[in-house]
Amino acid sequence: MVANKTRRRRQPDSPSEPASSAGLENGSRSGHKRRRAEADVPQSTEGRRTSKRLRSAEKLRRVPRDWRKQKPGLPAPVRLSDYVVADRPSPPFRSDDKDGHFQFELGDNLASRYKVLSKMGEGTFGRVLECWDRKNRDYVAIKIIRSLQKYRDAAMIELEVLNILDHFDSDCKWHCVGLKDWFDYRGHVCMVFERLGPSLFDFLRRNNYHPFHVDLVRSFGRQMLESIAYIHELTLVHTDLKPENILLQSAEYDKQTPPRGSKVGKRVPASSTIRVIDFGSATFEDQYHSKVVSTRHYRAPEVILGLGWSYPCDLWSAGCILYELATGDALFQTHDNLEHLAMMERVLGTMPTGMVRKAGKTMQRYFTSRHRLAWPPRSADSRSLRAVAKLASLQDLVEVSGDVSCDPYLESLIDVISGMLKYDPEARLSADEALQHKFFAVEELPSGKEEVSSPRRTRSKDLRSSAPSKLLATDKS
Repeated sequence: MVANKTRRRRQPDSPSEPASSAGLENGSRSGHKRRRAEADVPQSTEGRRTSKRLRSAEKLRRVPRDWRKQKPGLPAPVRLSDYVVADRPSPPFRSDDKDGHFQFELGDNLASRYKVLSKMGEGTFGRVLECWDRKNRDYVAIKIIRSLQKYRDAAMIELEVLNILDHFDSDCKWHCVGLKDWFDYRGHVCMVFERLGPSLFDFLRRNNYHPFHVDLVRSFGRQMLESIAYIHELTLVHTDLKPENILLQSAEYDKQTPPRGSKVGKRVPASSTIRVIDFGSATFEDQYHSKVVSTRHYRAPEVILGLGWSYPCDLWSAGCILYELATGDALFQTHDNLEHLAMMERVLGTMPTGMVRKAGKTMQRYFTSRHRLAWPPRSADSRSLRAVAKLASLQDLVEVSGDVSCDPYLESLIDVISGMLKYDPEARLSADEALQHKFFAVEELPSGKEEVSSPRRTRSKDLRSSAPSKLLATDKS
């Protein structure tokens, strides 16, 4: 039996080294980054091999076969001096803070072109500001990188990745965030993006972690997998897929009529269109692979065991995300390797002996001489024991915790998640294989909106703050 469902807030835990952890973050996560648990070390040659099964399954359909010859390289920066308004100058120079973060005040100008409206987020990489683009008369999100050289170097790599993604998908057909421009401002690399809505995690949080309707789960999952398939064809691995890095294109939402006995109605996105963001940790298959990637809750077993990683680690993360969208809870809420492995075995069964035998020396202490997980350890506290014990099989968890709208599709939903959560990376579904699964065979609605269980809704609202409109009231030039 599954224990009563409780919703816990996840604590920060990020594995990415600071120089490569840049991401376009949403405001509700402002100032919070998950802790880095382990240090990055070079990866073995064996760990960097590409799955032969993955290569044979995925055909180059989204990019030209000779795309390598067309790689655009680093995009040219925009020249702020090309747009000057006499009475809209930059403010007097301010020194960066002790960590190299850009210092600003609301209402400041970044040259004459951009006006700072609000702070959207902050992370190890720097800050994201919502701005008004006076030239194009549009809202944008500007990611301002810290002025330290290692972050500038990482930003140059991210810019090249974003330029490649945009070059072969300028209309965002494959759901990757679009880079509009970039420039250098007072020693800071500044990346200009389209302004988007909240992340899927933030939307869940504001809905008190109520799961999404199955139509939305299907739509979000399909778009996410299409994005993964696209970047994999470009021989890129995202390495940090999570609900925080999947943003709704629009901040508008509809609100269902509250059920009897409740004063709060469930929010429903007005549009199901999403964008995958944060390519600061994306890695080409032939580049150096750090040992630890992915945020803890979405980290694949081969990464934990030190076996090396490739494209399949993104599919493991996608499987965890799909579960979270359908149930409202993160599947593996942990910050410890041994506890994480114990949770995996509780949900997915015993880990294959072959994988354990190949595990790095530092991981062998988690297993017995017979290659069984050494759980529980003598040092385990009661909280950790309860966290593992309350889990059940994947099927039981989805059946008990999934949204009621998932009931007619439980078998196919559980099957596709199971396929993405195979222990063996080579047995795991590829993005294209997952897209062909019967769970995603249902046609999407032509309007871009998804059907929901309640037919009566209040008029749509906007999740963004009203502060930007107040600032703009005196400045629409």
